[in-house]
Amino acid sequence: MTALARLLATSAACCLATAAAAQDDSLLVFDYPGFENPDFHSNYVEQHGDSPEFAYFGDEEEAFQKLRSGFRADVSHVCAGSVNKWIEAGILEPWDTSRIEHFGDLNSNLTGQDVTDGTEEVYFVPTDFGSTAIAYNADEVPEEDVASLDIFANPDYAGRLTLPDNVDDAYALAYLATGTTNWQDATDEQFQAASDWLREVHPNLRTYWTDPAELSQLLASGEVLAGWAWNETLPTMAEQGFPIGFAREPEQGSSLWLCGYVNLQDGEGSEERAYDFLNALLAPSATQPLLDAGYGHSNQAAMSEIGDEALTEVGLGPIDAPVLAQLPIDGELRQRQSAEFEKIKAGF
Repeated sequence: MTALARLLATSAACCLATAAAAQDDSLLVFDYPGFENPDFHSNYVEQHGDSPEFAYFGDEEEAFQKLRSGFRADVSHVCAGSVNKWIEAGILEPWDTSRIEHFGDLNSNLTGQDVTDGTEEVYFVPTDFGSTAIAYNADEVPEEDVASLDIFANPDYAGRLTLPDNVDDAYALAYLATGTTNWQDATDEQFQAASDWLREVHPNLRTYWTDPAELSQLLASGEVLAGWAWNETLPTMAEQGFPIGFAREPEQGSSLWLCGYVNLQDGEGSEERAYDFLNALLAPSATQPLLDAGYGHSNQAAMSEIGDEALTEVGLGPIDAPVLAQLPIDGELRQRQSAEFEKIKAGF
């Protein structure tokens, strides 16, 4: 959701490839810069001798608008919050799960369903995920203060806190803080409670961070003492010798973001290679390379082979607290959240 922030922050100037790059016998993947790493799809490279073609986008709204304008690719990376919007726009076709070798090994907490029940068309196959929790200066902030998400409303930390400038992460936090752990079923009352909570904590914030490098600088400089952060902040700042804490078990819980791949309609490349690429991403050979880059792998069977200690070191270990999975939500609700978040950030 990375590793993810660095990719989201990378400029769209990273050379958007043209649709002509995808021939009948090839594959064009529309993706965040950085995910072209051949270690993530090594089985595909072994099978076909090279990686597929890649075209890049800076954020998902840019990707959506490009696709709506006629840009052609075969598969695209997308995070869960955008999926329903893409489905409703008619730019996706469902995956044939019988052709996905490790489909039965996927973590059902990330798919939002028993992935073996076969009762729904599958448009989105999760591949990578991360946790979002309270990152804090462990020398300055006592553990009892991060035992609750109420720290963000604590006047003792006024001006020393930060939230991500990301509507999905912000609302995941706000829902948790107000007692909602499944945003797919959020009622009007729960949405309003989450919005009111964000509005309450807004005056306490130093800023809204836009990428993990900015967040790390804010913590390292002492400008902020705590923030809602992606798990990559933990190993990154620990390597720098900073006394970073990462509280994933406050009483209200923490969240998981997840991203995956969708099958684009009217792709001009090989459908067979699209499945080869997805199968390579889900294979156990991709697990350690993804972890090395700061991502969890949706292949639960492969992840179970990684020791809990190693996972905890990167902020992905098992926890005993509620978890809000940032699964796809109704497009209208997400639009309401986005509009309200912009008002809150502007002070209204």
